[in-house]
Order: sequence, then C-alpha cells, then structure tokens
Amino acid sequence: MTQAGGVQSWCLGVTLQLIIAAVLHQGFATVAPPTTAHATASPHKDPGRPEKINYFVNNTKGTCFMASMGIQLNVTFSSISQNKTVHGVMNLKPNFTKSSGSCHATNATLQLTTDVEKSNLTFVFSLNTTSSKYHLSEVSLSAAWPDMKEPVSAVNSSLDYLRGTLGYSYMCREEQTLNVAPDLSINIFQVQVQPFNVTGDQFGAAEECQLDEDDMLIPIIVGAALAGLVLIVLLAYLIGRKRSHAGYQTI
Repeated sequence: MTQAGGVQSWCLGVTLQLIIAAVLHQGFATVAPPTTAHATASPHKDPGRPEKINYFVNNTKGTCFMASMGIQLNVTFSSISQNKTVHGVMNLKPNFTKSSGSCHATNATLQLTTDVEKSNLTFVFSLNTTSSKYHLSEVSLSAAWPDMKEPVSAVNSSLDYLRGTLGYSYMCREEQTLNVAPDLSINIFQVQVQPFNVTGDQFGAAEECQLDEDDMLIPIIVGAALAGLVLIVLLAYLIGRKRSHAGYQTI
C-alpha cells in the first residue's frame, strides 16, 4: 500500500500543477489595460463598467451595420482644474449617445456623438473582397470635455482589430483594449459587431474571439485533470487492494 499511496501523492501533485497552470493562463489571457506614457497624474475616478448599447446604421435597403457593446474612453489631456496632465475615463451612456454612419461596398462607418461631454467617436471597418474578411481599420476621436484646456483629437487609420468573415458577426464577451494613439485607448465590453451583409436586422452567426475560446478551455483542462486524478487514484487503490489480498492468500 505504500507504493499506491506514493502514486496517489504524485498524481495529486501533478493535477494541482495542471490546475494552477490553467488558472494562471486565464489570468494572462485577459487583455491588460494600456500604459499611458504621458500621464503625470493619478487617473480620474473609475466610472465602472460601461453599459452595453445597441447601435444601428441604416441605408435605403434597411439596416446595413449593427453593433452592440459597452464603450469606455481613456483619454490623456491637460486639465484646467488640476493644471497638469491627467488621465480621464468616460463611459458612453445610452441616453446621451447618438449614432449615425454609412455603408459602402468595402468600408462601413459607425459614428457616435455625445452632447454632454462633446465627443465624436468614429469606427471604420474595411472589407477585403478577395479573402472576404473584414476588420476595424480606423478609429478617430475629437473631444472637448469641460475640464480640457484644449480639445483632444486622435486618429489611427492603420488598425487591425475585431477581425471577422463576411456574412458573420464578430463577438467577444471578454473586455478588450483598442490602443489607438498615445493619448487615447478604448475599452470595449461584450462586443458583437457586423459591419457588412446584415440580413433582417439580425446578427449573423457569431465568430468568437480568441479570448473567449481560451476561457472555454480552462474548465475543460481542469475537468480533465480532475477526472484523470480520480481514475489514477482508483486504479492505485485497486492494485494495492489486489496485492494485499494476494498476500493474505499466501499466508
């Protein structure tokens, strides 16, 4: 039985290592918030998780662009009240956000404006007709918040986020960070977007992001490790019992 007990202890140690590795992998898989090199002051009060909002862009044929997500802006600017550079965080809110945009054969635009904080945020998606793949290629922001000494303007037209296939929607339940410029990053939550080939005001079949797929692997790995542990311990117990029984027969 000493040998069986040693096998059980070894199996338990290996399984615990697998479980710990899986949990650590989940932690590392989460998109980390971007660092802001130009900020010299503590961030403004965190407004919490943004509310998920549904956005629609229409043309003469009906809805041509659909998006659903929570949006959080992270902007570095010169503060009037603090007289220094600060990092401001603002959530887009349903009652204060207006959406518009346009749809074309190879590009689609979603424009979001807020009157209270005087912000204009634009997402541009591009379609590769050869591969039938689309992606978020450009993001721009112009903001004139009350505490800003000067308006902030940022644009990046060389992005490659939210990649999807024509006819399908892109979906990601995990928080993602879009690094746009040194003074602008955008956190998006529970996103689902389809900028092309929308049919009947409904999202097409969803293609899930890698972050969601990684999260699905965690319980599978842990479950498999636990099942393996139970099986090996059971086998060790049966072998030990058989040897003990054989010893009694010899006597």
